[in-house]
Amino acid sequence: MSISLTVLYNPPADPAAFDKHYDEVHAPLATKLPDLQSFTIVRPGPGPDGSAPQYHLIATLTWPSAEAMQGAMGGPQGKAAQDDLANFAQAGATMLVGEENRVV
Repeated sequence: MSISLTVLYNPPADPAAFDKHYDEVHAPLATKLPDLQSFTIVRPGPGPDGSAPQYHLIATLTWPSAEAMQGAMGGPQGKAAQDDLANFAQAGATMLVGEENRVV
């Protein structure tokens, strides 16, 4: 069963600088993670009532197994991606790991 890492990024002080770094530096680092099956990014918009979204960006990365994810995140590419967080995610991020269960 596939395993997913979902990263919920809090709203940054400078959204434009965050997006530029994420798109030009961090996302390319993530695409180099070994055995990565998929990588999606969502930039939430306002809620149905017009309220600001709770998160600025949500990234989901998927591997074929927990072992593959652990190997990727424990290797040099994973370390580079993790070390890069300090360069743009000063507002904080929450990381969630779980088995993927596709409904559709």
